[in-house]
Amino acid sequence: MSKNCLECNEKIVGREDKKFCSDGCRNAYNNKINKDSTNYMRNVNNKLRKNYRILVELNPEGKGKTTKTKLLSKGFDFEYMTNVLTTNTGNTYHFIYDQGYRFLDNDFYMLVKKEY
Repeated sequence: MSKNCLECNEKIVGREDKKFCSDGCRNAYNNKINKDSTNYMRNVNNKLRKNYRILVELNPEGKGKTTKTKLLSKGFDFEYMTNVLTTNTGNTYHFIYDQGYRFLDNDFYMLVKKEY
C-alpha cells in the first residue's frame, strides 16, 4: 500500500509512518493549518516578548525601581501581561512571565522577579 504526501500528494518513499515527502512539504502543511490564528498570536507574543526584554534590562538584580517615562520610552506596552498577582497586603503586581512590576507613587514602578 503506497502513501501520498499530505501537502503535495506525491508518493512517499521511506518509513511506513511518514506523512510528508520532504521537510519543505511538512513545514508548508503545518504553516497552512496554523495560519488562521498565527498573525494575532504572533503580534501578542511579540508584544509580550518586548515587554519582557524591557523588564529584564531594567531589572538585572531581580528587584529595583524605574519610572513610567523610562518604560514608555523603551516601548513598554502596559496593555500586555501574562498575569496579575494581588498579595495578602493588597499590593497588585502585573507580570510578564517571571518579571513583574507594581505602581508606586509619583510615576515610579517597583520591578521584581518571581522565583520559581
